[in-house]
Amino acid sequence: MKSSARKGGEDRGVSIVIGEEREARLSLSGRLSLDNLEYVMERVDPLLGRPQLVSLAVDLEGLVRIDSAAALFLLRMQEEARRRSLPFEFVNISPRVMGIIDLLDKSAIRLGPPSPREKSGGFFEDVGRTSVMFLDDFNQCMTFGGILLSEALYCALHPASIRWNDVVLSVKKIGVDGLSILALISFLMGLIMAFMSSLQLKQFGANMYVASLVAIAMVRELGPIITAILVAGRSGSAIAAEIGTMKVNEEVDALVTMGFNPVRFLAVPKLLAAIVVVPLLTFFSDLFAIGGGMAVGILGLGLTFHTYADLTSWALTVHDIVTGVLKSMVFAVLITGIGCQRGFSVQGGAEAVGNATTSAVVAGLFLIIVTDSVFALVLNYVRW
Repeated sequence: MKSSARKGGEDRGVSIVIGEEREARLSLSGRLSLDNLEYVMERVDPLLGRPQLVSLAVDLEGLVRIDSAAALFLLRMQEEARRRSLPFEFVNISPRVMGIIDLLDKSAIRLGPPSPREKSGGFFEDVGRTSVMFLDDFNQCMTFGGILLSEALYCALHPASIRWNDVVLSVKKIGVDGLSILALISFLMGLIMAFMSSLQLKQFGANMYVASLVAIAMVRELGPIITAILVAGRSGSAIAAEIGTMKVNEEVDALVTMGFNPVRFLAVPKLLAAIVVVPLLTFFSDLFAIGGGMAVGILGLGLTFHTYADLTSWALTVHDIVTGVLKSMVFAVLITGIGCQRGFSVQGGAEAVGNATTSAVVAGLFLIIVTDSVFALVLNYVRW
């Protein structure tokens, strides 16, 4: 069998020997790193393109040092050989080099970016691919939800395991810092509702029903929804960005190495804080919206403060208040859960963190609307 051994690159810290035309054996020795990787790729890539090549073995016995970029190169070379149905193996690989290669996520490398042909598929192919992605995302969310629930139950049984300082800090970030913007939006929402409804109701002499309309609409539906949307936009995105950045910087891996459970350490305090704060924010949202409606009632409709307050209390029931609180607690769990899940699923760099942040907000809003629709149907038949 014809031999075509070549050797070079010693001045770059790595030595390359390529032998045999058909059953090729690639020998790498010295130091393989990002600094000399381009040189190695220029000489190895043509090897995989040989039409007469029937097998390839990579001898790593002489490698004394390897970094993550070089390990990624070796794994991609293995994947390229597998894609070409070419027998491939690493020989004489040291435990140290194998340990660095094992640190990489082989499944992500195997999937790789979609090819142009995959992107330009037909309508049914796009629908099928989107459906598979949706089901995969649903499965990941359900899996993480189960993990988060189990860790929350563990913390409920072991309160000492909760990082209470982080809970207090999250209460400040989610609740106190967002109260001012929520108060302004709710006040204006109540004012607009009262003003627009009064334009219609005064034609029938029913100005007194403005107070009832604003109170019922805010306490039952709009209060929890406005609060949840604001929290999802402010805090849900912040949670995803925070955990995603920690994942990119390998701080989550460091927590695992030190023996901490990352979900219990990072997600549970945020979940507890949201469950406490979001119902309180909803209460303040209702209060400020009623205040906006009262401003219109007193200044524009000739109602007194006492009359407007009586009409509001007459319209509201315990059922309305309890269902509003229940909705807000469920919304808090959804927002925090999806934010943490998107953060823990980050793989890559800054772009991946940005995508996870956007996805957390979009998915959170979607879940809020769907859940509120379910509440509207169920609570219509459940009264007490």
